[in-house]
Amino acid sequence: MALLFKDPNKISAYRDRRFPGTQEEYEHALQTSTTVYIGNMSFYTTEEQLYELFSRAGEIKKIVMGLDKNTKTPCGFCFIMYYSREDTEDSVKYISGTILDDRPIRVDFDWGFQDGRQWGRGRSGGQVRDEYRTDYDPDILFEFYIL
Repeated sequence: MALLFKDPNKISAYRDRRFPGTQEEYEHALQTSTTVYIGNMSFYTTEEQLYELFSRAGEIKKIVMGLDKNTKTPCGFCFIMYYSREDTEDSVKYISGTILDDRPIRVDFDWGFQDGRQWGRGRSGGQVRDEYRTDYDPDILFEFYIL
């Protein structure tokens, strides 16, 4: 039988290789953090749109847009910090998969934002996953045509 839900033993399918601690410390940080990572966003999504959507899960402390480190333009991800863990859990539970700017966004627990994490880690300045993409995505490829 196929699994309809993600593995309940894993709080997140994503592992940040730049986390400075052990796997146990990483998992503890995910279980206590009030930060979520939002991926697969359109490059045109604004902070106002994110605030409007994610404030439905709870009171937002801060939104940090992910930026291309070369062009300083949005590159399809962001971090949202809430005041409470309950609001963080609600956003992952209820908002993940929502269509925003014609794209299904991915909401996942994050270990906590630190300055410097807002920059894309790819060689071109954007996200690493975009460098391996084989399908046409106008929101992603638009950036390459501008350069």
